[in-house]
Amino acid sequence: MSPLDWAVLAGCLAFVVLFGLWKGRGHRDAEGYILANRDARWFTICLSIMATQASAITFLSTPGQAYVDGMRFVQFYLGLPLAMVVLSATLVPLFHKLKVFTAYEFLEARFDAKTRTLAAGLFLLQRGLAVGLTIYAPALVLSVLLGWDIRVNLALVGTLVLIYTVTGGTRAVSWAQSWQMLIITCGMVAAGALVARRLPAGVGFADALHVAGGLGRLNAIDTSFDVTNRYNLWSGLIGGFFLSLSYFGTDQSQVQRYLSGSSVSQSRMGLLANGLLKVPMQFLILLLGVLVFAAHQFSPPPVFFNPAPVKAALAGPQASEWRKIEARWETVAGERAAAARAFAEARRRGDAAPEREALVRADARAVEVRKAGVEVLRKAAPGTNPSDVNYIFLWYVLHALPAGVVGLVLAAEFSASMSSMSAEINALGATTLVDLWRRFRKGAGPASEVRVTRLATLGWGIFAVAFAEYASRLGSLVEAVNLLGSLFYGTILGIFIVAFYLKRVRGGSAFWAALVAEAAVLACFFLTPISFLWYNVIGCLLVVLLAWVFQAAAGTGVIDKAPPGLENCSRM
Repeated sequence: MSPLDWAVLAGCLAFVVLFGLWKGRGHRDAEGYILANRDARWFTICLSIMATQASAITFLSTPGQAYVDGMRFVQFYLGLPLAMVVLSATLVPLFHKLKVFTAYEFLEARFDAKTRTLAAGLFLLQRGLAVGLTIYAPALVLSVLLGWDIRVNLALVGTLVLIYTVTGGTRAVSWAQSWQMLIITCGMVAAGALVARRLPAGVGFADALHVAGGLGRLNAIDTSFDVTNRYNLWSGLIGGFFLSLSYFGTDQSQVQRYLSGSSVSQSRMGLLANGLLKVPMQFLILLLGVLVFAAHQFSPPPVFFNPAPVKAALAGPQASEWRKIEARWETVAGERAAAARAFAEARRRGDAAPEREALVRADARAVEVRKAGVEVLRKAAPGTNPSDVNYIFLWYVLHALPAGVVGLVLAAEFSASMSSMSAEINALGATTLVDLWRRFRKGAGPASEVRVTRLATLGWGIFAVAFAEYASRLGSLVEAVNLLGSLFYGTILGIFIVAFYLKRVRGGSAFWAALVAEAAVLACFFLTPISFLWYNVIGCLLVVLLAWVFQAAAGTGVIDKAPPGLENCSRM
């Protein structure tokens, strides 16, 4: 990177940290620290929700996901807008009416302490692990840039976020996220414009899209129904809807964003704006990956995007074997580039079917050489992950974009990771205080509660950094983080749905139903080929069904009177 890039990157990160510290100063009680005194406006809520969800994984791994698998990942988000409507009509007014600090407080009022603790515990476990994936993405960037040990990078990134999150709480997180979203938007818009502009001479935007489409990268919608297929219309609409309901309705990292709203209408508007903007944003990020893929058909990329295994191969006994792979790759990649140009020119003239078939065959030969290369790398460095999807976009940024823009794009990556991590560990700290610590230390003073929340936030940050070292083994980060959430979200959502709509069911039945359902979801993961999006549906429906069955078997009576504030929850 050039000095200009380093200046842009360092300046953006320093501004975000210092601004967050400044806006988050002066908290005297838990409400101010956790919910920013409930005075947030809808646009701050919307930006905070989007920034919490849109981590560096989104901007680092999603383009790579489109590069290797096309646009079909966008189907993952098709259920999100409908979920925003449902949550705006149900949970938002209920949570505001109850004036809860966390989503799980509601469960003790409706059921009992053990059910609340179970839901909070599931959240703490999955979100604590997910933060580790969030931190890993920018640490990966530093590792490629500087060649530093990944553990040093993880500690550096984690420290930057913890400085203002532990000190300033939710207000610091929300205000920092507003600027981080601006940096993210500028960085990704600049990257997209330059990728399109820097296509090879004689290759237009339409040519690039046709080449990508000819190789199956514009496959946005798949209408087939197959529970083993991760991304199709039905898994996105149904599984994605359940996942979004749980993530935005029961995950404290998101609930805390709109609990800080100044009114029900402000929180609703923030959620609905997120629903309107999220799908187009993901579509454009995926399209960016498709454009990078198209550009690489004309200008050959490296055999493998992760530089570490390549260095290991060149320094070991497999060096000559690897150089032969590189020579073969240069030949087949050149043939593919010629076939891509021939296809683009034939398309302009009219019928390009023969040229498209030639391009597909050339691409298949390139894929075979790459597979052979991966085997060499695995011999040179046992344990090498054969997927380099997380390095694809980063490689393009560092090798194809001009000085200044590289720093801006990397600042966007870091800002995304910091915004997501700060919100998530802030929520982990809040849940630890409200749903665990307060139950054993009732009556503690405001200053004591702020101190405990800060310590809990710090502790979860350290835990996440430790887990992040495992993230390199999980393949595509954007898939890994959603798979991890899907292992728990269905069960948590099921508990909340039972609480809202099955008024006959009591806490014991809901508790045991959740445990059995969670075991079933884990069994689906370990023992079946069912796609992870369906875990959300399976977990939720099992909790609802089993809770009803257990309650019927117990033969206990109806809840004659709902707890205060919950009388109308089944109609909300």
